[in-house]
Formats: sequence, structure tokens, C-alpha cells
Amino acid sequence: MPAIRSCRLCQSRKLVPYLDLGFHPPSDRFLTKEELEGPETYYPLKVVLCRECGISQLSYTVPPEILYQQDYPYESPTGGSGGRHYAEFAAAAAKRSRLSGKDLVVDIGSNVGTLLQGFKKAGARVLGIDPAENIAKIARKRGIPTFAEFFSPEVARRARKRYGAAKIIVGTNVFAHVGDHAAFLRGVDALLAPGGTFIFESPHFLYLVNNLEYDTVYSEHLLYLSLRPVVRLVERFGFEVFRVEEYAIHGGSFRVFIGRKGDHMIEKNVAELLKKERRAGIHSLPRLAEFAQRVEEHRRELIALIDGLRAKRKRIAIVSTPAKGMTLLNYCKLGTERIDFATEISSLKAGRFTPGGHIPVIRDPKDRELIKAKIDYALLLAWNFADDIIPKMAGYRRRGGKFIIPIPWPKIE
Repeated sequence: MPAIRSCRLCQSRKLVPYLDLGFHPPSDRFLTKEELEGPETYYPLKVVLCRECGISQLSYTVPPEILYQQDYPYESPTGGSGGRHYAEFAAAAAKRSRLSGKDLVVDIGSNVGTLLQGFKKAGARVLGIDPAENIAKIARKRGIPTFAEFFSPEVARRARKRYGAAKIIVGTNVFAHVGDHAAFLRGVDALLAPGGTFIFESPHFLYLVNNLEYDTVYSEHLLYLSLRPVVRLVERFGFEVFRVEEYAIHGGSFRVFIGRKGDHMIEKNVAELLKKERRAGIHSLPRLAEFAQRVEEHRRELIALIDGLRAKRKRIAIVSTPAKGMTLLNYCKLGTERIDFATEISSLKAGRFTPGGHIPVIRDPKDRELIKAKIDYALLLAWNFADDIIPKMAGYRRRGGKFIIPIPWPKIE
């Protein structure tokens, strides 16, 4: 697919580039040992601002079949703060909508069904829709019926014919991944019951800018969402935003409640968040140019920190390998010459190699491999879950191990 010429949301051609992270392989394409001998495709990772609607977005679209249907390695968390967040999400939404046993909840981008487990526990009927067949199989084994397909109006109509209309449609960390929002919202309209609610949750662009979370930029994230452009988008399809909530998860996220026009009372927190965005200047090119400059400074600082430690013959490994971490590694050129290995709790990534830098990934649910290899510093790529991860690695800490927290600014703990 070529670089975009018009805004994905409003079709304006007033696109201005402001952040260029270079060329990267897809962040979730962890390689097998055999694949190391073959070619690896890199794609441009450049962010542009739409001067018309204010959305920031990638300048290039990697085909979704490459991103999601080739041995997709991500499983949504079932424990820790991530698991609790999903459980609380489901419980609160079920209570708010007064779900009963006859009501249907559909999760678009349902992954292994973690969020739907919560709705199922609340007594509702559930259906997942996710394009990754290997992930959908896991969900089905957990008792979550799942369509292994990309969401579309046709899939929505088929789901409605088989299961009925949905009182709630949810999408966590998926709305920013969509390339065709017109088709997506037509699908929501086709599947949503009268008076129903579409709820999406996504990292909020305000926190990405304010907290220098540039590692959130990768090929799966086509859009960097904020409320102003979303309000304008959904109005074109007969919807309106009637409620928003903010959460700390993933470095700062927002949950957006959308219904058909006139179905719900619009709450004051919608106007309050719009005002907060205006004050932060996140749709302003000068503010974004300043952000881009700080990103370059961050790269220099992190490389200097790691090179300084290596000069002292310190050993450095990685703890956790989220997709966002691959942006950080490849932008900062952190490969096997600087990093010994990476550890990961997920069996889907263990035994493979990171995209780009080809750092070997070892399965290590706790900290045994770090201790065994006498690692001095652990670079924590899942910095947003530091409060979950670090307490589990007390043995490593007792033996003198330290953590490098890269975002918002490199520091040692």
C-alpha cells in the first residue's frame, strides 16, 4: 500500500509530517531461527498531523493481513493490573447498561477473550471478533465464541443474524488500528441494538505527547486518538459521544461511550476533556514539533546511558517484549551488540528473535534467567506495567540487579 494522501478520518489532504522514526519491521513479527536467514521487510514509521480535523496518524499503511494474520503473538493480560482493568471495565459496563441474560456483548478485536470473560461472568451472552486465527482458537478453548475475521459490515450483519443485535459493542485498543472507519462504523450501526452503546478504549494522544510515549508509535497503531477528531468522525455516521472516562493504563487511556444521536444524555465530561485537549495544544503543529525534538533528545540520552554501562562491562538484558518496545529498540538501534537477550512470560514469543535487532527471546516467568546470566541492568520495555513486574523480581533485586525505565525519560531504579 502506498503512503496516504488524505486523512483517514476526514479525507482532507492537509497532512503535515512532524515525527519521523525511520523504517521499522512490524513490531509483532517475532522471527524464528529459520527466518533469520531470510529477508525482513521494513516500513516507514512517520507521523503526520491532519490540519483539518486534528488527528495524528501514520503516513503509511502496512497491509493488515501482514500485521494480524501471520502468527500473531499478543495475548491480552488475564492477571495483574491489566487483568483487573478488564474485569472492572466489564463489571462497570454491565451495571451501567443493566445487562441481562438475553443481552449480547460483542468485542471487536477480542483477542483471547479476557474482556468478554467479565461480561460472561455478569450473565450476558458474548461474541468475539478477531482476525488472528491462532488467538481465536485460544479464546474458543476458554469458552468464548469467536469469529476469526476482520470486522466489517458484512461480518456485522452475519453476527446479528446468528446471535441477534448487540446491546454493547466494545473495542479495546482496536479503534486506532482501523484503516477504514467509515466501514467500521457502518458495521457498528448494523450490529448495535436500538439504544445500545459502542465503547472503545485507547491510549490518549495527550499523554503520548506530554509523557514522551513515542514507543506507542508502531505499524499497528494507524491513529493516535484524541477526542476532538473522534467527535467529528462519529457525527457523520449518526452517532455522538455521550460520555468519556480517563484511566492510567497504558500510560494514559480514555474510554469513549458512543450511541446513536438522541439515545443518551451527553455528559459534561465530554466538554471537559475537549477543553483539556485544547489547553494542551495537542492538535497544534508547534507543540508537536517540540515533541518531536524531545524524542530525538530521548534517543541520545538512552543510547548514552546504555553505552556508558557497557563501557563499564555491565551486562544488560530486556524484560518483557511488548510491541511498543520494538519501536524503542529499533529507533535507538539497540540490538545484540548492546543487549544480551530478552525475557518474556509469553510462550508465543519465547524461542524467537525480536524484529529488526534480532535479540533472542527467552521464556522466563520470573527472574531466573537474569540471575543465572548475572545481568546487571534490565531494560523494562513494558514500563507501563512496572508496578506489576518489578515486585515479582525480588530475587534479581536482592542480587544487585537494577532496572532501566525508559519512559518518560531514561532512569535507573
